[in-house]
Amino acid sequence: MLDRTKIQEAIERVRPFLKRDGGDVELVDVTEDNVVKVKLKGACGSCPMSIMTLKGGIEAELKKSVPEVKSVEAV
Repeated sequence: MLDRTKIQEAIERVRPFLKRDGGDVELVDVTEDNVVKVKLKGACGSCPMSIMTLKGGIEAELKKSVPEVKSVEAV
């Protein structure tokens, strides 16, 4: 199972960029098959570019910090 602390630390590094645009992200779950589930909040929740933010920003940072992460999904 993935280290939730390391995942949360990676999310904290991404959070200032999201907040700058009026959004935020919350860690919801980490599955047994290494999928990280997050909730996009604020402006990120309704932004048409949120999938780019999710995959290109959040997922990229998490995979860099915790290579065992398989993917990141919004819930």
